[in-house]
Amino acid sequence: MTNNYDKIANHYDQLSRLVFFKSQLNAQIDQLKHLKKDNLILIVGGGTGWILEEITKIYTEGLHIVYVEISEKMIALSKKKNIKGNQVDFIHTGIEDFQSADKFDVILTPFLFDNFIESRATLVFEKLNSLLKVEGLWFLVDFTVGDGNGRWWKSALLKLMYSFFKLIKIVEATALINMEPHFLVKGYQKIEEQFYYGNFIKAIVFRKT
Repeated sequence: MTNNYDKIANHYDQLSRLVFFKSQLNAQIDQLKHLKKDNLILIVGGGTGWILEEITKIYTEGLHIVYVEISEKMIALSKKKNIKGNQVDFIHTGIEDFQSADKFDVILTPFLFDNFIESRATLVFEKLNSLLKVEGLWFLVDFTVGDGNGRWWKSALLKLMYSFFKLIKIVEATALINMEPHFLVKGYQKIEEQFYYGNFIKAIVFRKT
């Protein structure tokens, strides 16, 4: 399956922290303060599931989380996490094939869109937009090159990352897509924006208006 991390699931967190230290983790953890009790939450591409235990540090119960992950091995690792009193539905599928009659209060897409070519990124965005309630929150975390200082090393590191993923044949994308215009066209309000790892990682909390 396209954009499936089965091949490196058991080593993904170690590889991530070897390169980015805790920047990828912190970018996601800092957004969790916006969660509210009894939220219905959709996590897309949550990886090994470590975020589930971070969520329990805020709410030990009362949350209903739908966890959509295309990697079977990532799902298996996620199921081992201590979710305490929260309810988690693990769905092993690509987000393109996910179906739900429910609308969500919060959607998390950590480092999701950097996997896709532009046409698939647009399709996924439109699908997730349809699943988010009005006034719902979307936690977007992804890489960014930007236009400021350090653009050269960010571009070089991004190229190296995509070359690695191409070598092991797990990601379809070869270039980073700027997803912000998709949100702005739909009228989303940016309520928080933070940068990490020398501004190479950007975390935005959007509200659907």
